[in-house]
Amino acid sequence: MRTVLVTGTGGAGRTTVAAATALAAAREGQRTLLLTADPDGTPEALLGIRALRSAPGRSADRLPWSVPVELAPGVWAARIITDEWFRSELTALQERGHGLLDLLGATPLDGEELTPLPGVESLALLRALRAAQTAPPGTGWDVLVVDMPPAPDTVALLALPEQLRRYLRRLLPAERQAARALRPMLAQLAGVPMPAQKLYETAERWERELAAVQGVIESEATTVRLVVEPGPLADRALRTARAGLALHGCRVEAVIANRLLPTGTSDPWLAALSGQQQDALKELYEQWAPAVPVRELPHLGRDPHGVGDPRGAEPRPGADGVDAQRAPAGLAALAGAVGAPGARPDRPAPDPWTVEDRLADDGVLLWRLPLPGADRDGLGLVRRGDELIVSVGPFHRMLPLPSALRRCTVSGAGLRDGWLQVRFTPDPDLWPKRL
Repeated sequence: MRTVLVTGTGGAGRTTVAAATALAAAREGQRTLLLTADPDGTPEALLGIRALRSAPGRSADRLPWSVPVELAPGVWAARIITDEWFRSELTALQERGHGLLDLLGATPLDGEELTPLPGVESLALLRALRAAQTAPPGTGWDVLVVDMPPAPDTVALLALPEQLRRYLRRLLPAERQAARALRPMLAQLAGVPMPAQKLYETAERWERELAAVQGVIESEATTVRLVVEPGPLADRALRTARAGLALHGCRVEAVIANRLLPTGTSDPWLAALSGQQQDALKELYEQWAPAVPVRELPHLGRDPHGVGDPRGAEPRPGADGVDAQRAPAGLAALAGAVGAPGARPDRPAPDPWTVEDRLADDGVLLWRLPLPGADRDGLGLVRRGDELIVSVGPFHRMLPLPSALRRCTVSGAGLRDGWLQVRFTPDPDLWPKRL
């Protein structure tokens, strides 16, 4: 299944582009699900549909989104239901840990008194990504389009599974689970149930779920579309987002330049804004194309409403101030410009995080990490044991070193043409000696 994550700068029209992308995919005969985590009524107003709500008695533990509503042939929309999913997960956790709660004399919380905690929205969204992949054959979707939060929040969210897995490994290391055989005996001696077994079982279940979600994020079938309203302030934010996505191995499929104003107008105020947009648009092409396509969406003069707008096209002023051209109306018109996501690749792309052997010529091993959009001022690099901590602006990632590099010391690093190149020199005390 193709998964398209739509994010970008704040207020750039992510929901509009996500809906247009889903419609474009459906036009090509692909069953498409559009998911949004927006808690207010913006998606419904944009799509021209009734409120996206869950059905009574629905199992949020199985499908953490509302009942899908059909927008057009082949495309459905649903909202991630954070509240119900949180209540379901916490209630299930209490049931699995009832022995420990009884031991501590704690009173379980009722579902009615549970309210989502900060950060639960991210976990619910990640669970939805996983759930969409596990639908039975013939009943699922060909394409999943997700209306994501703004780019900085999206990068942090996509990094979450790997970070949580790391915390689990540090707090509950697998080698300590070997003592499980002693727990039944200890429970008999103590006369009380030992909660450690349930704790490790829960940690194992979380590890499997997090690994599966991380697999979805890192899959070649998952891509990102970045939405931006071209302007001088948006360029910096987009560069930072690009570097953060690259740091976590996320592939950008397209950049969508949204709400482009008409050119050639005689109105000086509108001409100044349009000229500023065109300058920023030129920079977008220079930074991204041709490796990543830049697609242009016109400003409609108002917010779109529904798949097809019954009010028809809105007039767009031309050079003489009259209706020289007419803007397309509705999401259906934007779907043609934004384009459908590409097909799922038949084979995985080669790993760009490769180690280059330069021992014969320079006496070093070179680890090349793709970081387009990064700059030297916001770049940090720290060696910690068998890991390399890479920081790009506000984003961080702890990368386990390949086995050959663990027997080396870091001798230097440089950023060139969007690639971080880290040089490693073999440690004579650890490196195999030639006979």
